[in-house]
Amino acid sequence: MRIGLFTDSYPPYINGVSTSVAMLKRALEKKGHIVYVVTVGNNAVKYDYNEEERVVKVPGIPIGIYDYRISKIYPLSMINTMKSWNLDVIHSHTEFGIGIFARLFAKQFNIPLVHTYHTLYEDYTHYITHGYFDKSSKKIVEYLTKFYCDKTANELIVPTNKIYRLFKEKYEFTKNIHIIPTGIEVERFFEENVDKALVQTLYKKLGFDKKDFIIISVGRLASEKNVEFLLKAHQKIIKKHNNIKLLIVGDGPDKEAYEKIATELKIEKNVIFNGKASWDEMPYYYHCADIFATASTTETQGLTVIEAMAAGKVPICIKDEAFLGTITDELNGIIFNNEDEYIEQVLTIYADNALRQSLSKQARIQAEHCSSASYAERVLEVYNRAIIDKKEENRFGFISEVIKKIKGE
Repeated sequence: MRIGLFTDSYPPYINGVSTSVAMLKRALEKKGHIVYVVTVGNNAVKYDYNEEERVVKVPGIPIGIYDYRISKIYPLSMINTMKSWNLDVIHSHTEFGIGIFARLFAKQFNIPLVHTYHTLYEDYTHYITHGYFDKSSKKIVEYLTKFYCDKTANELIVPTNKIYRLFKEKYEFTKNIHIIPTGIEVERFFEENVDKALVQTLYKKLGFDKKDFIIISVGRLASEKNVEFLLKAHQKIIKKHNNIKLLIVGDGPDKEAYEKIATELKIEKNVIFNGKASWDEMPYYYHCADIFATASTTETQGLTVIEAMAAGKVPICIKDEAFLGTITDELNGIIFNNEDEYIEQVLTIYADNALRQSLSKQARIQAEHCSSASYAERVLEVYNRAIIDKKEENRFGFISEVIKKIKGE
């Protein structure tokens, strides 16, 4: 099968969507499929086409939100090249920018379009509106999302029940919805595949001691990720055990604000703001830690949770539907409702090594079900369905046109 993945996020840019698309490309190629990627480049003028890797980077300009860039809606210079790919299916991973191009290209050349909804845009409108016209902006986002997903995509993929209900109940989506949790290359994080010497080197570099107990949190440092919750809770945790450290891996617009909060709370010696880590380095960071924590309620799935579980780290997550499909409370992780519960669970796992080992073992088992190969297999089923549906659509369209001509005559 010849597949086109259209996305605004792709390596070297690091985020959940970027990681997901790159992983899917590799998994599909391992199964013998030919996969092309259309994404946004750093150059505002020049196109970059790596024929060997089959990756096109369309000129893009910064939009002022993190490192995101937006591309031309219809890059004419690449149309003939992309037409020559003879794609069987297009799989878009963004609603805007490259996503609009995917829709237009699929329409023009009669190619079935599959779409994966990755981002809860309603939780991010404040970056554009800065608090003004918030309700109106959310309505606009809702309309655009419904239009792109319902009116233009042949098949829709969502990662969790949380997003499924959003589309079915709030957006009143009418087409097929396939719930396929995004897979990851879990084997990268398995303990037996990680160089222990490199882990120890990083452990020392971060300033940790053998007696330390490490909580790791991974993600963008922005208000919607609720990092402040972890910082305030940590102030109370270290009053019980001063050797518990919080390692925060990631960067974002609120990094300085969070560093200031840590200083104000007088916990700066127990909180390490690492900044960004590369894709290759991430397994080592997880293996420096004892447990993983997140208080974010804006995830569509939470791939970092699966990464941590693959590394055998016990996930402690706030109660949110994005995590409930992966974590079974008190079997392979912990779900908490509030600060008191979070603190209690951290201290319980800290004190009970047997419990931690049991949860860790089950976390690893659960992560093994989230492999990239399994994910690619399920996505291929959707591709095949989209191709069959498109053929039926074309057949009925042809018959309809013939009938119209007959009636006209």
